[in-house]
Amino acid sequence: MAYTIKKVDVWAGEIADRPGGLGATVDALSKAGANLEFLVSRRESDRPGTGVVFLTPVKGAKQKNAARGAGLNTTDSLHSVRVEGPDRAGLGTKMTQALAEAGINLRGVSAAALGRRAVTYLAFDNAADADTAIRALKKALK
Repeated sequence: MAYTIKKVDVWAGEIADRPGGLGATVDALSKAGANLEFLVSRRESDRPGTGVVFLTPVKGAKQKNAARGAGLNTTDSLHSVRVEGPDRAGLGTKMTQALAEAGINLRGVSAAALGRRAVTYLAFDNAADADTAIRALKKALK
């Protein structure tokens, strides 16, 4: 089975580091019909009381307006690529080696395997690196 490799818009924003801080944000998106496939949230260690959330997808005007209303937005400083396909031993190694050989430095990575499927989100500092990564990953995972 083939891998799907594509750019995605990851939305990000600050949240209150308190019970319900994240819940309020995702509730607004849920009410707008968002079916999130990816969400990472954490505290900001250098800013007590503050957290950050990254999530995707946010589709259509209603969901985008809800995301903006919850303090989220996309940014020109974060470029993400989603890789989905069969899970197998060494998949992460193969992807990161392909990126290294292409001269690309990762900004971040989040990956999970559920059953026989793997989904990886790779973050880059600029659009050119994301485009180069897509080409390198398509070649490495064919």
